[in-house]
Amino acid sequence: MLLVLLAGALVTNTESGRGCGDDWPLCNGKFIPAYTLESMIEYSHRLISGIVGILVLAAFVMTLRRYKQREPLTYAGGALLFTVVQALLGAAAVLWPQTPPVMALHFGISLFAFACTLLLAVWAHRTSRGISVKPASPVPKSVYPRVVAVVLFCLVVIYLGAFIRHTDSSGGCIGWPLCNGAVIPELEGATLIVFLHRVAALLLAFAIAGMYLHIRRTSEALRNAAGWALGLVVAQVLSGALVSFTVTNGDVFIFTSLLHNLIIAGLFGILLDIAIRARRYREGSAAD
Repeated sequence: MLLVLLAGALVTNTESGRGCGDDWPLCNGKFIPAYTLESMIEYSHRLISGIVGILVLAAFVMTLRRYKQREPLTYAGGALLFTVVQALLGAAAVLWPQTPPVMALHFGISLFAFACTLLLAVWAHRTSRGISVKPASPVPKSVYPRVVAVVLFCLVVIYLGAFIRHTDSSGGCIGWPLCNGAVIPELEGATLIVFLHRVAALLLAFAIAGMYLHIRRTSEALRNAAGWALGLVVAQVLSGALVSFTVTNGDVFIFTSLLHNLIIAGLFGILLDIAIRARRYREGSAAD
């Protein structure tokens, strides 16, 4: 699923979305496409997505047959649902070209598919090792709404980043931390979009730092996960700076952009895990 996420980002970053023309599921009318770079990148993305679709379906069926708990079924069902939705969106983007705001949603759907798969893998790991996630004492009620707010704002930041890629606006801000040599640049066009993303990313970093400090004071059970979230958001900010420094070098920019996507995928998955555990084991809940 992580490969699907990165392959989709590679298609966008290399502008290979039309590498197979207007055909789907065929590529330029062929089962095996012509060996052009764009067609191979797009076709590889389709091939990986198809393989993952089979794996996700198999995981869902096995989970359904072996377990009756709501948690793993929710994760497996969510992974299957979002995988199907992202495949349909991808097909629609080929058959009927979409606007950048709609295309930006594609990455978000892929992120949810990856997050559900990650949560299922984490659940399976904890179950097979007999690891208990129930804390010795309940999680304070104040933690859950704070984490949910962070998750929702993280989605806003992610959408802005995807919108930048689909509008080819990455060059709107040259340099970091300044934007085109100014603290507040001329807010228009691509510069406005990138600047908004930078401000939102900075606010997200502060929000996660505040969440970490709050959890550290109130819930030992979630402390390690919150620490990972804080470390990843710092890495995400730094990788964003790396993207800004390499935006004029197309060969390097492809890899720095993929690194940026990789880190946000891990961060989003951890935030969801924190939110789920904060809700399940909050004070006064049935799980106490």
